[in-house]
Order: sequence, then structure tokens, then C-alpha cells
Amino acid sequence: MQKILIVRLSSMGDVIHQMPAMTDLLRAYPDAVIDWVVEEGFAELPRLHPAIRRVIPVALRRWRKSPMAAATRAEWAQFKTEIRACRYDLILDAQGLIKSAAIARLACGPVAGFDRHSCREPWASLAYQRQYPVAKNLHAIERNRRLTAAANGYALQGELDYGLKVPLQDLPWLGRSPYAVLLTATSREDKEWPESHWIALAQRCIAAGLRPVFPWGNAREKQRAERLAAALPLAVVPPQLSLTDAAVMLAGSRVVVGVDTGLAHLAAAVAVPVVAIFCASEPALTGVKAATFALNLGGNGTPPTVDQVWEATSAGGRLP
Repeated sequence: MQKILIVRLSSMGDVIHQMPAMTDLLRAYPDAVIDWVVEEGFAELPRLHPAIRRVIPVALRRWRKSPMAAATRAEWAQFKTEIRACRYDLILDAQGLIKSAAIARLACGPVAGFDRHSCREPWASLAYQRQYPVAKNLHAIERNRRLTAAANGYALQGELDYGLKVPLQDLPWLGRSPYAVLLTATSREDKEWPESHWIALAQRCIAAGLRPVFPWGNAREKQRAERLAAALPLAVVPPQLSLTDAAVMLAGSRVVVGVDTGLAHLAAAVAVPVVAIFCASEPALTGVKAATFALNLGGNGTPPTVDQVWEATSAGGRLP
């Protein structure tokens, strides 16, 4: 029985981009035992994939704020104990960063990853006993699938499949009528789409029989969601959501429209029609990708118009 440790720490989109490779790995080795090291804030995501036996959270982002604190030292010691609790047949650094390579070397077993020409940070490759070339001009999902296949010795077969199992649970605040999720929040202001565009798009959703839902993740995003909802009848601003609740919300929607953000990738992963809006980045290497309907619009400095987004939404959305 193969015992494999995946090291893919962050961010949300990067973690989700590793999921199809886990489905491939489960197809090739149905009896494999697969664990995953991930930043604590994203630990819910690997737990949604049935291939993952154990999730090992790490808190590098939080620990960096107070590295010498007693609590940090205690948590770091506990993490090292947990990651060394099992000897693995393979430890795969699927991120290709110096920090992820360092974490991989803490575990017990041979470490594999991208070669120095393929790594995001070439120095990381020095930590690997096994190195594999994967072209950098491929989409991140394809790079992950190829690396995982090469490191585990199987040929890729079948269509892209994220393989996530979203729990069946009720979100009382959602109600029962059809809805569209509009993801207005992203990590950088230059990636945002104008609020006037969101209002115009939401009005078309309402006219088509879909309630617009505006999720948020921090105080600033909540204020924007509330501003948008105030201008629209029937609009919904959810409470703050866990990633599992967000997956449930996305899975139940008729269509998701969002800027370049992790939740747009999660929508693709739960097989919902998704339209991604790019305003200050290019979608070729990291855009939404799925076997179901997933469309990327715009690019760096060329955001799409409301008409373009609505045309795509109407084409892919499951309208009432």
C-alpha cells in the first residue's frame, strides 16, 4: 500500500488546482494512503476530497508574526511530531517554493518535486531527491497533474475531475428560490470589477429569476456587499462562511460569476457553471478550468463589459 504525503500549502486557488491530481492518483492507486500538509486557513478544502486520509495543518503565516512566542514554539514542535508520525513512500512538494520544500524535508521519506527549470523558486529543487520537468507554460492544473503522475509512475487517463464531495447540508439564510453567486471580492483592488457593473449584472439576474448572492470575507468586502445589496431588491448578503459552507452555497447555485479569486476556482471544482472576470491578470495559466462550463473573460487591462459577462452567464447558467 502506497503512503504518499502531498505538500501544497496555499493559496486557495493553488490548493484547489491540486485536486484533479488527487483524483488521478486515486484512479491509479485505489488503495493508496494520502495525507496533505496545508496552511491552516485552507485545511477544510483537502478534507472535501475522498482520496485524502489525513490533513496536517501548518500555520506558517500566523507563526511568522510572532516566531519566538512560547505558543508558536509549542505549535511548531507539535507540527513536526505530526508530520513525522508516518514514514511515506513518497513526499511530493507540489508547490515548488523554498518554504514548501523545507516543510517536505521535515517528513520521513524520499522527497520529489519539479526540477529547477520548472519550479516557481528554482532553489527549492535542491531539496528533492527526485526531480521532474514540467513545462511552465501549461495551466497550473495540468502542471500539477503531470508532476503527480510522473512522481508516482502512472500515465494520465480520463478527463479533468476535481473529485470533491460537498456535504449535504442546509443553509437557512439562502432560502429556496434559485440564486446566482456574484463574487466581487479579490486580493487586489486592481482586480476588482466596478460596482456599477455588478449592479447592472445583478439586475439582469433578478430579471431572469435569480436572486443575487454577494459573499464576503473581511470587513471591507462586507461593506461592499451590503452597498451592492442595498441597491437591489431580493439580493442576499450571507453571514461569514466557512470554506465548507461556501462550497455548499456554490454547489447549489445556478451560476457563479466572479473576479480572479479562490472561490471562483472552488465553484469550478464543485461543477457549477462559472464565469470568471479578469481585469488585471491573465487567465491562460491560472484561469478557471473544469470539465463542466467554465469561461474566462477579459485580461490584464482589458476587463469585460457587462454585456459580455451577461452573454456568458446566460449561455452557461442554469436559468429558471
